[in-house]
Amino acid sequence: MSESIRQVIELNPSLVLKAVQQLEFEDRPVPDLLEPYDVSVRIEYTGICGNDVHYWQRGRIGQFILEKPMVLGHESAGVVEKVGSKVKSLAVGDHVALEPGVPCRRCTFCKAGNYNLCSEMAFAATPPFDGTLAKYYVLPEDFCYKLPTNVSLQEGAVVEPLSVAVHLVRQAALQPGQSVVVFGAGPVGLLCCAVARAFGASKVIVVDVQPKRLEFARAYAATAHFLPGVETSPADNAVRLREENELEMGADVVIEASGAEPSVYTGIHILRPGGTYVQGGMGKEEVKFPITAACTKELNIRGSFRYSSGDYKLAIELIAAGKINVKALITQVFKFEDAPRAFEEVKSGKGIKTLIAGPGV
Repeated sequence: MSESIRQVIELNPSLVLKAVQQLEFEDRPVPDLLEPYDVSVRIEYTGICGNDVHYWQRGRIGQFILEKPMVLGHESAGVVEKVGSKVKSLAVGDHVALEPGVPCRRCTFCKAGNYNLCSEMAFAATPPFDGTLAKYYVLPEDFCYKLPTNVSLQEGAVVEPLSVAVHLVRQAALQPGQSVVVFGAGPVGLLCCAVARAFGASKVIVVDVQPKRLEFARAYAATAHFLPGVETSPADNAVRLREENELEMGADVVIEASGAEPSVYTGIHILRPGGTYVQGGMGKEEVKFPITAACTKELNIRGSFRYSSGDYKLAIELIAAGKINVKALITQVFKFEDAPRAFEEVKSGKGIKTLIAGPGV
């Protein structure tokens, strides 16, 4: 059967964001293999990310603005359905996790391994590029990672947020025995706690304003948790956080995964002199910043954006080796036809990591 006839017979059911707050199902054409190194994957599971909800509710994140209908989803795993003529590392039937951003491969950043900074990055479900909440999705071979036999497809769908956490912790250059404070007990913050433990941190303290999330984080990977006073100043919260956790001069590393302005303040104040602060959470585009404390303590301040060379591979290895349990984060799995309800559940704050099964799964 020719590819054109196949596309007439078989369609590609997709969840499309037609406009702000308007989700609809569409039957789209089955995507072609455009290059000999391309792989077509039948999507089995996709996680809902906060960015997906943000686009759905507001239609933009920073300079990325929804201007035409877009398929949502980028945290996916599936089964190889078809391979290009030059694909050597994968075969039909292989289970894979999808790294959903394809860079240009030619710029200075790409050549240095920092392809997450590529200005020509084509990232799934980031305008104008369609995402993975469909039956079929095409990616280059080297952005499809074969899953070990002891890693399930549901776990494979959580490799993407785990890779974000791996990149955050690597940005901190965390050393064994160091103390870490993680702000935000959402999926990425929880995974940062787990990665920090896997990297040998002696103390991993998680901070959040929701007691139930703190309880889960403490049971999951954190060694301690801290509930900040809402009416207390960030500096005073930092003092109490330091005293309650015997941090003496302060924490070695802070990872900010919430994007909340008070967390940024508290994070700078809790660090010891010479400590490292990594910003991963995206809240308001501009926040007030305690610049005097950052300067007088000679802090190392870094940003973190998605993931880059080696992060996906390491994330899968951590799951396969049993060093990080991502199954514990999967609290709900919805059928594809119930995807709009899944988005509503995530928007209301229910569960930790919600997955949507692919069409027909």
